[in-house]
Amino acid sequence: MADSARAAKLAQRIKVVVAEGLRKRVKDPRVEGITVTDARVTNDLQHATIYYTVFGDETAATDARTGLERAKGVLRAEVGKNITVRLTPTLEFVADEIPVNASNLEALLRVAKERDAKLAEQSAGAEFAGEADPYKKPDDADDA
Repeated sequence: MADSARAAKLAQRIKVVVAEGLRKRVKDPRVEGITVTDARVTNDLQHATIYYTVFGDETAATDARTGLERAKGVLRAEVGKNITVRLTPTLEFVADEIPVNASNLEALLRVAKERDAKLAEQSAGAEFAGEADPYKKPDDADDA
């Protein structure tokens, strides 16, 4: 078993090698809009998961997934040439959902900001139901 620090270093190296391989070695036009965002390697250095995003719509994402599956052998050979481990890890490509989740979160934050603004607008002319400061102070003279 390798340590997790070595696996993390290897994952970063694999990320760079796969990105360069997509740019230089793979001539498939379906993979041109792909950005490699992250890579993870298991602690035994046998399996690598590469996360990617695709610029475009759903058809571009589907085409990119197909292109990556077809180019997997070329990319694995490229990884094998450029890393120094006894066995070349298998490659698995996973579409990165972080940009989609981030846009959903931004939309939720925008809605919350609009609701806060509407609430502030409604409470602009409001007054306290009782006194402004209903709490007793130590200097209050309460000799009851």
